[in-house]
Amino acid sequence: MTLSESLLPEFDQEMANTRKTLERIPEDKFDWKPHDKSYTLLKLATHVATLPGWTKITLEQDSLDLSQPFTLPAPQTRIDVLALFDSSAAEARTVIAAAEDHLFFQPWSLKNGTATVFSMPKIAVLRSFVMNHMIHHRAQLCVYLRLNDVAVPGLYGPSADEVGM
Repeated sequence: MTLSESLLPEFDQEMANTRKTLERIPEDKFDWKPHDKSYTLLKLATHVATLPGWTKITLEQDSLDLSQPFTLPAPQTRIDVLALFDSSAAEARTVIAAAEDHLFFQPWSLKNGTATVFSMPKIAVLRSFVMNHMIHHRAQLCVYLRLNDVAVPGLYGPSADEVGM
C-alpha cells in the first residue's frame, strides 16, 4: 500500500464530515461572531472551505511565504462556500492520489519573509497544517452553530441534536 492509499480513507472521511458541517451554516448569521477577536461565521467557514487547497501547495511547492500577497476568496452564499470547499477538496484528493511516496518525505517550510516559521516533511505538514488545522477550525464552526441554535451534525457518531438529547 502506498502512502497516498493509506491517507485517502482518512482524508475522505474528514472531507465528508467537513462538508456536513458547512452545509449547516446559516446565511442570516454570516456576520455573527462570538467575540470581537473572533472571525465572523462566514470568514471561519471560508477558511475551513479553503484549507484542503493547501494540500496542493504542500505537495507541489517546497514552501509558502506568508509575506507574499494573495487573494482570499469571498463567497457570498452557503452555496458559494460549498462550491469553494468541493473544488478545494477534489483538487486536494487528486494531488494526494497522484503523489509518489518519496514526495511525502521531502521538506516543506512555512515562511514569513526571511523568517522560517516551521519546516517539516510534507507528510507531517499534510497531517498537521492541513488536516488537523481544518479539523480544529471545523470544531470551532460547530461551536458557532451550537451558539446559534443550529443543529450540529454528528461527525464521529450522532450529535446531541441527532439523538434527541
